[in-house]
Amino acid sequence: MSERKTVSQKWTMSASLKILLCVFWLFAIIFPLLRMLSTMGSVDVLAVISTRKFSKALRQSLSVSFTATVISVALAWGLSWAVARTNVRHKTILNTLLTVPMLIPSISHGMGLIIILGANGWLSRLIGLSGGIYGFWGIAIGSVMYSFPVAYLMLYDVLRYEDGTPYEAAEVMGLTSRDRFFAITFPYLRKPLISVIFAVFTMVITDYGVPLMVGGKYMTLPVMMYQDVIGMLDFGKGSVIGMILLIPAFIACILDMANRDKGNSAFVGKPYGIKENKNRDHAAWVIIVFVLLLVFLPIASFAVLAFVRKYPIDMSLSLANANQAVSMGALRYLKNSLIIAVVVSFAGTILAIFNAYMTSRNRSKLSSVLHLMSITSLAIPGIVLGLSYVMFFKGTAIYGTFAMLFLVNSMHFFASPYLMIYNTFGKINENLEDVGAAMGVSRWSIITDVLLPQSTGTILEMMSYFFVNSMMTISAVSFLANVSNKPLALMITQFEGQMQLECAAFVSLIILAVNVIMKYFLYVLKKRFV
Repeated sequence: MSERKTVSQKWTMSASLKILLCVFWLFAIIFPLLRMLSTMGSVDVLAVISTRKFSKALRQSLSVSFTATVISVALAWGLSWAVARTNVRHKTILNTLLTVPMLIPSISHGMGLIIILGANGWLSRLIGLSGGIYGFWGIAIGSVMYSFPVAYLMLYDVLRYEDGTPYEAAEVMGLTSRDRFFAITFPYLRKPLISVIFAVFTMVITDYGVPLMVGGKYMTLPVMMYQDVIGMLDFGKGSVIGMILLIPAFIACILDMANRDKGNSAFVGKPYGIKENKNRDHAAWVIIVFVLLLVFLPIASFAVLAFVRKYPIDMSLSLANANQAVSMGALRYLKNSLIIAVVVSFAGTILAIFNAYMTSRNRSKLSSVLHLMSITSLAIPGIVLGLSYVMFFKGTAIYGTFAMLFLVNSMHFFASPYLMIYNTFGKINENLEDVGAAMGVSRWSIITDVLLPQSTGTILEMMSYFFVNSMMTISAVSFLANVSNKPLALMITQFEGQMQLECAAFVSLIILAVNVIMKYFLYVLKKRFV
């Protein structure tokens, strides 16, 4: 009787915790989103979406996003093949270098493109390009620079863990390389590739950093939304645009959920065998070097720009831009960014671990509901989440405080770290808790002595993800920050609006340096403890 009572008490506590988490997600994600969408009731939606300006922005957003996605995915595919399917050396270093674009805001990529191919860009003057590369191709190229590392990491991860056994069987059967690709590789990659395409498309179509910098008169929906809300305080129209931007993100989320379990259950019987082929390896190096130039030319360009007196009039080295940025509060805003990034990296990671334990190690019908709510943020672009927070939390005690920025960043970036630890917990013996209960070992002891030590590498990656993205995000906080809690990244848009690109370049360098240091610090920890 007492044993049955103890089990009932444990179930009640577990269910209560899950209900508490569900309530939290209602207030953190669902209610703000519904509040934003409810404002459309006072807006003539048909009148908004039928205007020439909206139709043109929608058409241009779709056109440039489709183009950038095709280029980005093709580039990522060639790059992932070059690293995963050849014998190039120093793959760890190459992976690190190729993901550097993920450590700076998208608007910084647009700024680097201006320095290279703008009206006064050094390459524009060298090749005689008049007018600069503003508009469609400027946005497309800048978006590729910003998004291809994500596509590369996703495709590289798929290729790295592909089972080599079918290829050995196909070779024995005499199938050519072309036949092996269409019979084995393409079917294996088809579903993950769909997820990659929608993920990149969503990144590009919801980003306003690159279009804001290099778009010129080529208006996209996120820029239109930013101008309507920030410049005209038209929240109703902003909500309509936000609803449109939710559509591709929602489709990408559905596809990701549909394909994730299948990918996780894949069994690798034997690693893919890479044979010696010098011509193939040389071709791989050409691809890698080309992409590295694409990655580091913009970064090197705005690194130079940060320390010249006035580009391109006076190219003499100077610290005037750094001094001006500091005098306008760069150090104070850097402190704000560090506070936000550190708090979010710890609080977000703890919440993700607790949430993942309740959904992956303590299963019930309520777990499925909690899991679905936990990954909802995958389908909400940062600019939409920020706007929904403005409408829902305005007038509350946390509005305009650091707590608001902690919350919005934690929610904006929560889904990916949560899925990391969810998948890690799911791979550990599911009977562990039952065995522990039979031996008198508490769940807490199993968590602290078994689960967390086995997940150390994943936990460090989660903290890194929260920290890096919180340091460089602009979209999620642009509607919520004020002078007292303003993150450093928002100074880039401020300087861009004042046409002080040199100061904006200096701020971008600070963010890059902080994120690189953070990445190196976590790399040292992983080498020591994992």
